[in-house]
Amino acid sequence: MHLTSAPDRRALRGRTTLHARLPRYAAIALGALSLFGVLLALMEGGWGPLAHLDHGWATSLHNAARGQTAWTASLQTITALGGPLVMRTLLALAAAWLWAIGARTLAGWTAAQALVGWGVEWLMKAAVDRPRPSWPDPVAHAAGPAFPSGHAMAAAITATTLVALVWPRADRTVRIVCCTLAALSTLLVGFTRIALGVHWPSDVLGGWFLAVAVVGGITVVVELWQPGALSRDVRRVDWRTRPRVQSVLAPAVPFPDRHSGAPLEPLEPLAEPLGPPDGPFGGAFGEPEFDPRTPD
Repeated sequence: MHLTSAPDRRALRGRTTLHARLPRYAAIALGALSLFGVLLALMEGGWGPLAHLDHGWATSLHNAARGQTAWTASLQTITALGGPLVMRTLLALAAAWLWAIGARTLAGWTAAQALVGWGVEWLMKAAVDRPRPSWPDPVAHAAGPAFPSGHAMAAAITATTLVALVWPRADRTVRIVCCTLAALSTLLVGFTRIALGVHWPSDVLGGWFLAVAVVGGITVVVELWQPGALSRDVRRVDWRTRPRVQSVLAPAVPFPDRHSGAPLEPLEPLAEPLGPPDGPFGGAFGEPEFDPRTPD
């Protein structure tokens, strides 16, 4: 990693911000894990309101799906597109691309989301072994235990991971669009599992809680294992992709006609940096620009 000889206040501020956010990520992961534990305890204890909610929602939505063929077909299409295999394939492709451009820690972080998420889901299903809803005339079938929902968990992990990868170099509008799409897709996949009658609502909720715990926990572990590596890889991705983005956008930028004889007007200085000042991997990153010619 190339560093200037003089003290860099932005670098110190970037590192401080990164370490200051670690407790926040740990608190989010522990909070989600605690909520998952409470939900599991209420479910295993047969808490009346939760059981009433599960059976009421599952029965109503399944009856609606049973009576509408087109509606049921659309639910099955969405649940297939949002399945664990598709979601983990997306993460695998993202991890492979990050590895190819040299962002090895970020690639490992992305791959770990898929692998650890799958392992945690499998362990919890085997430990809880909750039966799925049973219907006399089901509109869909699914094998294995019900809790937690693998579709809901995989969709939430993938959506959160992809948003985190886009976030550092996105402006406010792109961030809002990405977060909205991620939230809607996660909610929609979870809804289809309940409407098709293959999961209880608490299965889906448990999958979401566990997904947040996995993403936050892996982020904390990777940052403690290799401090600053995620931030460096984010800058590496920016350095690798910026020339390609500029080459695509360049033809769309109007330039004065040099043959017209009109003088070129000087460019005004930017009021603020091109990139947004914060990101999920350590705030402003606050270190000098990544130099690919020097080792980390």
